[in-house]
Amino acid sequence: MTRFVFLFFFILSCTSSFAQLAICEGSKGDPIFHEDFGSGNGSGSPFPFGTTSYSYVTGDPQDGQYTIAGGVGQQINSWHSFLPNTTLSNERALIVNADFTSGQFYKTEITNLCENTSYEFSAYLINIYNRQNPNCPNGGIPINVRFEIWDETDTQLLKEGSTGAIASRSSPAWEQYALTFQSEAGQDSVILKMFNNGEGGCGNDLAIDDIIFRSCGDLTTVTSEETAGAEMVVCGSDAPVNVELSATPDNSIYQSHVFQWQESEDGENWQNIAGATGDSYVSDLISTSTYFRVKVAEDEVNLANNLCSSASEAFFVNVVPTPQAPVSNGDILICSGEPFPELSVQIEGDETVNWYDAATGGTLIAENTASFSPESAGIYYAEAKKTNYDCEVSPRTAVEFTIYEAPQVEDENWQICAGASLTLNAGVSGMSYNWSTGESSQTIIIDSPGEYNVGISTAEGCEVVKNFSVSPTDVAAIADIISEENTITIVPANSGTFEYSLDGTNFQDSNVFTGISGGIYTAYIRDLSGCATVSRQFPHIVIPEFITPNDDGYNDTFSLNGVEYFPSSEIRIFDRYGKLLKIGNGENFSWNGIFEGNALPASDYWYHIYIEGYKTIKGHFSLMR
Repeated sequence: MTRFVFLFFFILSCTSSFAQLAICEGSKGDPIFHEDFGSGNGSGSPFPFGTTSYSYVTGDPQDGQYTIAGGVGQQINSWHSFLPNTTLSNERALIVNADFTSGQFYKTEITNLCENTSYEFSAYLINIYNRQNPNCPNGGIPINVRFEIWDETDTQLLKEGSTGAIASRSSPAWEQYALTFQSEAGQDSVILKMFNNGEGGCGNDLAIDDIIFRSCGDLTTVTSEETAGAEMVVCGSDAPVNVELSATPDNSIYQSHVFQWQESEDGENWQNIAGATGDSYVSDLISTSTYFRVKVAEDEVNLANNLCSSASEAFFVNVVPTPQAPVSNGDILICSGEPFPELSVQIEGDETVNWYDAATGGTLIAENTASFSPESAGIYYAEAKKTNYDCEVSPRTAVEFTIYEAPQVEDENWQICAGASLTLNAGVSGMSYNWSTGESSQTIIIDSPGEYNVGISTAEGCEVVKNFSVSPTDVAAIADIISEENTITIVPANSGTFEYSLDGTNFQDSNVFTGISGGIYTAYIRDLSGCATVSRQFPHIVIPEFITPNDDGYNDTFSLNGVEYFPSSEIRIFDRYGKLLKIGNGENFSWNGIFEGNALPASDYWYHIYIEGYKTIKGHFSLMR
C-alpha cells in the first residue's frame, strides 16, 4: 500500500539534523493521497508484500511488528489505553512496535505528482507509551523517525528529515508533522523511505494516522476594499450588489503565478468563473450569499488540476435576507386567577425576536427572545431580526393575550333538619352548572347531609368549583338558666350553634341577656335552620347583694324587685346563726337592719325566698354600716 509511505513525512516537523521540517504555511491543494487506515471496530488488513519488513499481527504488536486498529493497550498495559479523537479521521491508525535494531522499516512509491510543484507531506504521530507506567525507566525509549524522499530511480535524494526524540507523555496527545519539497521538471513520482532512528526495547512504540500528500503554494489572500477580513455583509434590502476582489500571493513558494477565480454556494462545491483569470475580479450582481476563492499555480498547465495547484481561503459575500414575519404559536386565553403564560413565536435558527406593544413604533418590552411573559392582558407584537446583523427587520406578528373573568364564589356550610329538605344555590346566575349530583340547574334540593359541589362555568370556559358542607342540624335543648342580678344566661344542653330569645320573637347569637328586670320569663333556644325551638319558663328575681341603711336613699333596705309579679311569696331573713330576724309577704317586704328596735351590726345575713310554684331561693347579702 503506497499510502503508508506518507506517514513518515509528518515526523520531520520536529527538530532535525538533516533538513528543516515545517508545515506548509501557504495555500494548499486538494489531497493527492490521504491514508486514514480505514474505519470499524476490528483490525485492518495487512500491507501489500514489499511495503514493510515488519510482521503484521492482530492485537498489540511486539518488537518488530505492526497492526492497524482503532485502539491500543489491549494486551500491553504499559501503553495508553486509548487514542484521543484529535486527528482528522479519528478511526483506525497504524500501530508500530519498533525493532531492536534501528534502520529502514517502510518504502513505497508516490505517483501522480505534478512537475515543478511544491508539495507537503503531513501526518499525525503519537508516542503510545504511558509515562505513568513504571515498567520502563525514565518514561521509556523515545520514538525517533526519519523519512527520505528519493526520485523515481531511487538514485537521487530530494529531501530528508528526522523527528528527533519524541518522549512519552502521561496522557496521550497527537501531534502533526510535515515536510515540504518541490518536484522537478518531468518528474511525476517519488519514493518515500521511513527509518527507525532509535533502538527497540522498553518504549519506542508509536501510532500514525491521517497521512496526507498535497500541493503547497503561496499563501494567497483574497480581500475587498469595501470590508476588512474575509467576509462582506450585505443586507438583503441593499442587494443585488457587485463585489470587487483582489488576490495577493505572499511569494513564499511560487516564482510565478497564474490565477483562476471560482465561486460556490456552500463553500465546498466550486465552479470556475469563465474569463476570471487575473489577480482581481469584479463579480456580477449578487442577490444571494456566495463564496469566492482563487486557484493559484506556477504553471498554467497545473491550474486546471486541483492536485497540482493551491487555493486561497474563501471570501464570503454574506447576503443577509430580510426575515419573514414570525409565526405565532397562537393567541393565549386564560381565566382570572390562573398563572400568566408565555407568548411565543417560531423563527429561523439564525434569528432572534424583539417584542413591542404596538404594530409599528411603540415601546420595546422584551428583546432577543422568541418567548415573552406579559404582565397584563393585551396585544403584543413580535419582530424578527437576523442575529448579529444590523439589517432590516421583519414585519411584526401580533399575539393576543386575553384574561376572562372567572366567577367569584365562596364555600358554604349548612345544616339540614331531620326529615326535611334544603335548597342549595350556586349563587351566580347566567352560568353553566355541573353539580356533583348530576344536576345542571342553578339551584338543587337535597334531603340528606353530605358534601356537595357545583362547577360553575362561563361562556368562555372559565370554571370554578363551589363546595357545600351540609351537616345534620344541632339539637337545641336547655340545660340550665342562670339568673344573676339583672343578667340571664341560657345554658344549652348540647354543643352546637344556636340562637336565643326571651320573648320568642327577637333571637340573638349570644346566650347572655343583660339589663333584665325581675319577673317571670320564658327562655327560648333554636337551631340555625329553625328545625326546632325549645322553651322553659323561669322566675327572674333581682336580689340585692348588700344594704347600707344610712337613709341616703340608696340601698337603705333589703327588698325584692320583680317579686310583685308572683301571686304568692314570702321572704325570711336570718342571722349567721340561723335566728329568724324578719318574715313577711314578698311583695311588700322591706328590712332596714333593725331587730326589736335595735340596729344590728354589719355582717352577712341570709334569706329564704318562697314563691308559689317555684323552688325556694336561698342566699346571703351584706349589711354595711
